[in-house]
Amino acid sequence: MSGPVLVSGGILTCTFGAMPSTFTALANPTVQVDGKPAATMMDNAPLMSIQPFGLCTSLANPMVAAATAAALGILQPQPCLPVIPGPWVAGGQKIRSGGKALVCQGDCIMCAYAGTISIANSGQTKVITN
Repeated sequence: MSGPVLVSGGILTCTFGAMPSTFTALANPTVQVDGKPAATMMDNAPLMSIQPFGLCTSLANPMVAAATAAALGILQPQPCLPVIPGPWVAGGQKIRSGGKALVCQGDCIMCAYAGTISIANSGQTKVITN
């Protein structure tokens, strides 16, 4: 069963990020949960839907790798600029609205620099059960 739906204002974390970021739904603002735009699987635009996570510590990030090499192998975190090559990955059964799959707690999205971006807090405050 899917968990709460990710909405604008929800909190995301990255396995290589130093801090959480705030999510903004853009793909289909007409679908709302708790009066906030809900995320669809295509809400994956870096710097628009998915904000940076402070500093990045992934050596797959060319800026981190270069700075670390220059520091003779001592990890040198660099500013996060997420690169998102694909849509969200469903962690369970999907909730659909208007023919579009919504992003729910338990879903994740990958950064090209090896980070896994997940939902720390969906931003949905009311849960309706049948």
